[in-house]
Amino acid sequence: MSLLRTRELVMERFRPMLGAHGVTEQQWRVIRVLDERGTTDASTLSEGAALLPQSLTRILRGLDERGFVAMTRDPNDGRRQQISLTDAGAALVTAVAPESAGIYARLEAEIGARRIEKLLDDLEEICAALQPRAE
Repeated sequence: MSLLRTRELVMERFRPMLGAHGVTEQQWRVIRVLDERGTTDASTLSEGAALLPQSLTRILRGLDERGFVAMTRDPNDGRRQQISLTDAGAALVTAVAPESAGIYARLEAEIGARRIEKLLDDLEEICAALQPRAE
């Protein structure tokens, strides 16, 4: 419950900004992953954005309709799609980045940079420990 409460308190800072740009939290996660990783397949994107595949399909449809993403057939496997950020998607990232950085800076000022860094390190370690192991 503490993790959920903390997530909600942090997201309360970001929701107005995302809403002003007409994107949901989930859409923004997809856009961020594509911006950070470049063109990728749906499975990798689903994992990176922490979204269920069914939810990702709906989100991608909306982002595609708005021209933020492009989906093309994988030349090596026609059953798979490659998803990439379009110029419009990249422009959205560019528009949102300064506002997002300002929110992060305010959080850092309130919580402390070292504390945030330690928390992120701890969360990464916990995620790694909880990942299912291949047998």
